[in-house]
Amino acid sequence: MIEKVNPMHPDKIADRIAGAIVDLAYKKEEKPKIAVEVLIGHHRCFIIAETNVYINYDEVKKIVNRIAGEVTITYLKVPQDEHLADNQKKEIRCGDNGIFKGVPLTEEQKTLSEIAKEIYKHNTSDGKYILDITNKKLIICQSNANKEYFKNEFLNSATDIKVIINPLGDWTGGINVDTGATNRKLGSDMADSITGGGLHGKDLSKADVSVNIYAFLKAQETGKEVKLSCAIGDKKIDGKPYSEIVKIAKEYIDKIGGFEKLAEWGLY
Repeated sequence: MIEKVNPMHPDKIADRIAGAIVDLAYKKEEKPKIAVEVLIGHHRCFIIAETNVYINYDEVKKIVNRIAGEVTITYLKVPQDEHLADNQKKEIRCGDNGIFKGVPLTEEQKTLSEIAKEIYKHNTSDGKYILDITNKKLIICQSNANKEYFKNEFLNSATDIKVIINPLGDWTGGINVDTGATNRKLGSDMADSITGGGLHGKDLSKADVSVNIYAFLKAQETGKEVKLSCAIGDKKIDGKPYSEIVKIAKEYIDKIGGFEKLAEWGLY
């Protein structure tokens, strides 16, 4: 059983804004130090960025307007904690304490991910979906639904899975009727993987990003659970230099198109 939300869910909008700000930091500096938190809803957006990179209000406003439309923005930029920043000066070392578990994806999880992405091609508004193979049930909650698409694609299709579409009827979603916050949909983003922190809005020196990506990729490659822990300042994780963990994560981020792209659907 798994839930997936699409990129227009309010929590994902917050993740995408945070990711886009991190993308901008990497355009300005090769190895930025940044952590971004976003709270958005009801025509307001609050952003706190702890960073050593200069990102001004107009740059943030452009990102928010592109992703979320016209909202009132409160933006606070503060320097990153000096002790955390000093940890990375001479060499790349683990940027935080953390526990991590990467888990191979199940066919159920892969299937729902494909369904959610296909629905999003035809319905680009707030949506969330649950697939429960055990009880043979697919729940589709889609705001501003394209009824003809769902009728043809799901309701008229022959399947042993019961499809339930908008059980309470039509609804209007999005940030003007709901509130979104960064890292609130990690279950949707990481399936059965586990993290002690948040995946979005941080640079790659942060274990919450790099080690999560590394553990997830290793689990898919080996077909086995990967359990890791780390402490701030660690030079090695899983027998590898932390710099190598960061390199693997950076290659993955570059391959999918950046931190905002990671925020759209998470790790699968």
